[in-house]
Order: sequence, then structure tokens, then C-alpha cells
Amino acid sequence: MQANDVFRQQLLGAIPRLRRYARSLVFDAAAADDLVQTTLERALAHWHQFDQRRDLLVWVLSIAHNAHMDQRRRDSRVTVVEPERASAEQDSLAPDPGVDVGLRIDLLNALARLSIEQREPLLLVSVEQLTYAECAEVLRIPVGTVMSRVSRARAALRQWLDGSARPAAGARGLRRVV
Repeated sequence: MQANDVFRQQLLGAIPRLRRYARSLVFDAAAADDLVQTTLERALAHWHQFDQRRDLLVWVLSIAHNAHMDQRRRDSRVTVVEPERASAEQDSLAPDPGVDVGLRIDLLNALARLSIEQREPLLLVSVEQLTYAECAEVLRIPVGTVMSRVSRARAALRQWLDGSARPAAGARGLRRVV
């Protein structure tokens, strides 16, 4: 059975936010595009399971989160991007990076330093503007955990970006980017 036109139109409307979330989650344009495609395929294959009372974006982001976790389990290793490589890739993607290129690179590097457990809720709440409850639903964790992780992630980003205090290398929930 094929998805109805209303569902497909709603799904098309969710793609820009889905792409933005995927790109900020995996830091690689090709991998983000693969994640978006996998998400859309799963959504279309299971469209009949969508509850019309729910927000479609929350449902699609849940699918994206699960697909991302599936891929992480398959890979079973963390890929660390060196700052020089990230800068070179950023430069190759945008020939005119603008005046804030340094800040963007610093922000990307700081986001990459966050553990996935902190980065996901931070992106969902801050970038995708989901409520804490919607974020908890997407990630399947308690609302209090979402609030705690977002708070710790914001504090860590603030410290890294303003240079006021460097967290210890072994700080809980942090990953060192080399």
C-alpha cells in the first residue's frame, strides 16, 4: 500500500529540518544524506503506523535517531575528524565562507567534542526547537535526562567557545577530538 498524498506532502515539508538535523549529527554531508534517505525510506515503508495525532517531524526525527543508532552499532567505532581536515572540508564546500568562518569552525569542533548523548538532545532542543518532552520522545529517555544533558552540553560549549575554562580531558560525557 502506497502512502497517501497528504502524508507525502507533510513528509516533503519535513525534509529541510531532517537534513539539517542529520548534517549536524554526523558532520559529514554524504553520511547525512544517507541518513536522510534511510529515514525517508523507513517513513514511507511504515507510513501506515504514523499516528495523525502526533507531530510528523517528531516521528521522522525518531526514525532518524534510530537509523543513526543502528549505523553506529554497525560501525562500532568512533570516527574522529581532525580539525585541519574539518577546516579543509568546510573550505572546499563553501568557496566564500563569510566573516564568521572561524566561529563556525570553532562551533563545529566544540560540537564534535560533545558526546553523542549530549549532542543529540542539544541539537533537537536548540536547533530543531523541539520541546524537552518531544526530545525525550525522540530519544526514548526521561525528560529530566534531556534537561540535564542539554544543560551540561551548553555549559561545555560555553567553556570551549569563550576559552574561560577548559574541561578536564577525562570529564564525564566528553570526547576528546584529536
